[in-house]
Amino acid sequence: MSVLREPAEVAYAAELERLATAYPGERPPGWKLTPRAVRAFVTGDEKHQVTRKFYGDDALVDRCVVTLMSNRGLLLVGEPGTAKSMLSELFTAAISGDSTCTIQGSSGTTEDQIGYSWNYALLLAEGPSARSLVPGPLHQALTHGTICRFEELTRVQPEIQDVLIAVMSDKVLHIPELPEPDDVVFANRGFNVVGTANLRDRGVHEMSSALKRRFNFETVRPIRDRALERRLIEEQTSGLLDGAGISTRLTPDAVDLLVTAFSDLREGVTAEGTVVEKPAAVMSSAEAVAVGYAAALDAHYFGDGDVAGRHISRQLIGTVLKDNPDDGTKLRHYFDTVIRPRAKRDQRWKSAMETRGELDR
Repeated sequence: MSVLREPAEVAYAAELERLATAYPGERPPGWKLTPRAVRAFVTGDEKHQVTRKFYGDDALVDRCVVTLMSNRGLLLVGEPGTAKSMLSELFTAAISGDSTCTIQGSSGTTEDQIGYSWNYALLLAEGPSARSLVPGPLHQALTHGTICRFEELTRVQPEIQDVLIAVMSDKVLHIPELPEPDDVVFANRGFNVVGTANLRDRGVHEMSSALKRRFNFETVRPIRDRALERRLIEEQTSGLLDGAGISTRLTPDAVDLLVTAFSDLREGVTAEGTVVEKPAAVMSSAEAVAVGYAAALDAHYFGDGDVAGRHISRQLIGTVLKDNPDDGTKLRHYFDTVIRPRAKRDQRWKSAMETRGELDR
C-alpha cells in the first residue's frame, strides 16, 4: 500500500543513518543523534548528502537544539505557514527516532487525549488496572524517554493546557485511579515537549504564566530573502510532484512570478513602489508551495504541461479568497493596478491577467 506522506524518520531514514556515523561523539541521554548531527539534519550537510529542510535562521535551529537538551520545553511560535510543525517533526525524528507521538490541539482536546484514557470494557470488567489503561502521547513519551509534540497548543482550553505544568516541572505523570506503584509514571531520560502556536491564535486561549515559564519561546519568522524562497519553492514542489509521479515542473519564470506575487501581497508594496492592500489570508511560503504544486497539476492534467502565469494566478485566487469578503476587492485591485501594467510588457504577467475575469463571477 502506498503511503500518502511518510513521517520524517521514514522519509529521511538514509540521511539519519549517515548522520549517526558522520557525527560521532557524546549524545545527550536518550538521544539517537549528537546535537551537531541534529542540526545538520535540519539545515543540511552537502558533504554527507543531507538535504536542507528548513530555510530560515540557522541560529534559531541551534537555540532550539540547546533548549531540547535542557529541562525546559520548546515552543515554536509564529505566523501560520512558517514551518513550525515541520521543524517540530524534524527535531523529534532526529532526536527520538519517532515523530508520531503527537497531540493535535483543538478546542475539543481533552485530558484523556493528552495523558491517558481507558479501555472501558476492561475497566467495567476488572476495574482500574495497568491492563485497562490506554497510554496517550504524553504517557508514551514519558515512558519511552522521547519527545512529545503538541501542535496548536494555544487552541486548547487553558485548564487542559495546564495538564503539562506538573509533568514539565516534576517530570512525572500521576494516575490517581491506579494503586501504588502504578499510580506514578516517571519520565525516562530523553523526555521533553516541543509545542507550536500561531501568533494569530494567541487571543484564542492565552497560556498561563506558570505554563509559559516551563517553555523557551522561539519565533519562526517568514522568509524575506526572495532567492531563498525561490529555492524552497522549487525543491518543495519538485518533491511533491515526484511523489505524485508527475513529470511537469515549475520553470524559473513561473517560480519568479509566484514569488513576486506573494511578496507583493505579503509586504503591501511592489518593487515598483505601488502600494497594495494586504489580504487577510495567509501569504506564507508554505501557501506559495501549495499554489505552485496545484499550478503544476493544473498544467499537467488540463494544459500542455508547461506552467504559465494563468496557472499560477488561478491557484492564487483560490488561496486568497477564503473567508474574508474584503480579500476579493483587494485582489481585484492588485490585478488592475499591478498585474495589468506588467502584462503590457511581460508575457508571463499577460498570461496571469487572463484569469482576472474569474474574480467577477
